[in-house]
Amino acid sequence: MSSKAPDTSLSEVHNSIDPAKARSPWRKIAAFFGPAYLVSVGYMDPGNWATDLAGGSQFGYKLLWVLLMSNLMALLLQSLSARLGIVQGRDLAQCNREVYPRGVNFILYILAEIAIAACDLAEVLGMAVGLNLLLGIPLLWGVIITFADTLLLLYLQKLGMRKMEAFIITLVAIIGSCFLLEMFFAKPDMSELAKGFIPSIPNNTALYIAIGIIGATVMPHNLYLHSALVQTRKINRDDNSIRKAIKFNIIDSAVALNMALFVNAAILILAAAVFFTSGNQHVAALKDAHQLLAPMLGNTWASHLFAIALIAAGQSSTVTGTLAGQIVMEGYLRLRINPWARRLLTRMLAIVPAVLVIMIMGEEMVDSMLVFSQVLLSMQLAFAVIPLIHFVSDKKRMGIFTIKPLTKAAAWLIAAVIVVLNLKLVYETALDWIAATDSTALKGLIILGELGLVVLLGITLIYPFILRSREATSIDVHEKVEMDTLQTTISKPFKKIALALDYSDKDQKVIQYAMQLGNYETEYTLIHIVESAQARMMEDQAKDYETIKDKEQLYRYVKFFTDRQHKAEGLLGFKDRAKEIARIVKETDSDLLIVGSHGHKNIKDLIFGETINSVRHMIEVPVFIAR
Repeated sequence: MSSKAPDTSLSEVHNSIDPAKARSPWRKIAAFFGPAYLVSVGYMDPGNWATDLAGGSQFGYKLLWVLLMSNLMALLLQSLSARLGIVQGRDLAQCNREVYPRGVNFILYILAEIAIAACDLAEVLGMAVGLNLLLGIPLLWGVIITFADTLLLLYLQKLGMRKMEAFIITLVAIIGSCFLLEMFFAKPDMSELAKGFIPSIPNNTALYIAIGIIGATVMPHNLYLHSALVQTRKINRDDNSIRKAIKFNIIDSAVALNMALFVNAAILILAAAVFFTSGNQHVAALKDAHQLLAPMLGNTWASHLFAIALIAAGQSSTVTGTLAGQIVMEGYLRLRINPWARRLLTRMLAIVPAVLVIMIMGEEMVDSMLVFSQVLLSMQLAFAVIPLIHFVSDKKRMGIFTIKPLTKAAAWLIAAVIVVLNLKLVYETALDWIAATDSTALKGLIILGELGLVVLLGITLIYPFILRSREATSIDVHEKVEMDTLQTTISKPFKKIALALDYSDKDQKVIQYAMQLGNYETEYTLIHIVESAQARMMEDQAKDYETIKDKEQLYRYVKFFTDRQHKAEGLLGFKDRAKEIARIVKETDSDLLIVGSHGHKNIKDLIFGETINSVRHMIEVPVFIAR
């Protein structure tokens, strides 16, 4: 790295995909395609299947309008999420951390994790049912087998963003193809289908399913995810480039989410055409649907296609939950753990409840769990949507890219619909629970829970209005480094010295020893590994807030050396910390590596990663540990 201005250097390192170099408008749009596909798979996961199947079999085509409305809501909210990430260079979790008090942020984090766990629960159950239907594997074993896809996700992350996008698009194509054939077999009544777009809610059961459909379509954790993924494409920071990036990402979202709408509508239409019209309105289970499709449609392929699509849906949507989990954990808590540990935790939170329910209550409760998981998702929506609208409406932060009054009105209307429907459901459910118990303490707990939910909604809504001018809380993952405190002396030289820096107080010792062991002829290579969720996936394509700040700090370190007439360059690494440090040491032909002691061992090594011991086995030059 040279000592040029930080803004010039950042764009070259962090964004290797440059849409501006495309030769045609279509290629320029294609350069932005990708993030919305990773987001869209969450809109066609097995939880969606359960709500769509229940809605179609019980109410025919009458809830089709809910699907269309949910898709329009999702499109608007995802476009706002993309706008936030592009303009501010921060994801939704980081923005929340800046604005809301610490206690509120912790609760919002817990709610986001509950939403991710609910989504993963649907994926686990759906894939287990698919394996059972296609291969006859017992449901309990199917749930346990889904644990293995943790390894698949880690392998895809290792291959990089483009390979992961190709994998996801392939699975989406499989799902879409299966249901296209299912629709051909079912031959739905088009006139009755058209009437399904007239809004109506027949009864409270339909309301419950409708809220589940909304929760399954407008998934809260996908708002966090999209605001992070859009930062992978290189754009100039002038107004025109930002405006184009927003437009192309909206196009990307529209294409991807309409594919998800087709899948969801196809499931509901299939259930309505096959089960509702034949009087089988009791069919709300995935297993029942699979068993009845073949005899009722007169084609054995109908059942096989259903199971294949279910497995593909469960496998594809498992990617989004894990990445969203990393984003919310790092954004809210500034806590980073190894990807395998994060994936293990997420999957365990889904598998343990699924195994317990199957063992205690039996397999017949699986579909009820699927619908409940989607209603649970919907209950978290307001706590992601309300802050998002606040942030994209803030002129101080968004400048000329603040959303227009009409868009703002539509967004707040969506938020109001979500809040009203969910509060109605919570109120009615609480009344049922209170009526079912004689315990005064339990009744009081239920009432307190309702009041707590309302209070949290109020804080989420009002706080940004009251304290918008308050100084933002730092969202930097690393501690602030005081450059003036760095003191060095010069001693016996090495020819090339590599320094592994983690932007903590240990860096002073690392730099001090480096200058003692070198002289003015020594060449210094300053290494820092970016470990944000986006950087792990997109490497030098990432342009998230942490990556930008890491590059700026590395620039300041390099300038510290060059101001003292030393030769220095700064190199960022991505993904695996130890492997990246070793790679850079080898490629720069350094003859000494200096690292700071990380200060933890044993169980913390498993959680946060062990660097020094791993690196020293990968390189042949001495490793100096600065303590």
